[in-house]
Amino acid sequence: MCGDTVTNSSQTLRAPLQRDGFAFVAAASMRPLLEIHGELRDWNAFVASWNDLVVDAYLVDHGRFRRRRHAVFSVRGGAVQREPHQPHYQSRSYNNLYGGIERWFEPIRDDIADGATLRCILHFCTMLFGALAGGASDWRVEAHQFRIEASLDEPGQPTPEGVHRDGVDYVLVLLIARHNIASGTTTIHAHDGTLLGSFTLTQPFDAALVDDERVFHGVTPVQPLDGSAPAHRDVLVITFKRN
Repeated sequence: MCGDTVTNSSQTLRAPLQRDGFAFVAAASMRPLLEIHGELRDWNAFVASWNDLVVDAYLVDHGRFRRRRHAVFSVRGGAVQREPHQPHYQSRSYNNLYGGIERWFEPIRDDIADGATLRCILHFCTMLFGALAGGASDWRVEAHQFRIEASLDEPGQPTPEGVHRDGVDYVLVLLIARHNIASGTTTIHAHDGTLLGSFTLTQPFDAALVDDERVFHGVTPVQPLDGSAPAHRDVLVITFKRN
């Protein structure tokens, strides 16, 4: 892998993140940027693993529109390592619906966590976020597989807590698939609520990158295009928090 290529790819994304606190990266650009950092040879199996997610039992209204799996990694000196399975925790100041409790989700399957695609994505994030953070190389990393399902009776809510911050340093949201849904628009806001930008992830590999300390983000509910057929939005969310 050419060092100049990695540096140039990082600089391409650093500019909007440093200027605006967020960036939308279309699939046509995102996939080649990822492939600089590894291989996507198990992409089809990676995508198929979203069919094996588990209903989120913590939803306040006991809805069944969200399925997920979760894993924790560490980055030390630039090396990525999976950590023992542990809960996801946010304070109530960042998540007024689900904050203040340890939430245990089913783990991301070993074959997915150790597979080429997820490791490629994690190395991409390590390089980009490390450069944004002045060369930081020690991180707590959380990976979330989300499927948001929608029906005519129950729109799917990608962010039921509303416009929010995650309480980390940086966030990557990568679209895996959309099936039979409308909307799901990502909105970016300043701390005073001012809308800074909006975009919709529509193609696999479309991505949102967020500086979580600088901006808030949310996603509008998704609704089925055809109410008689299954409808869902699949995303991978990666968060990086400095140790």
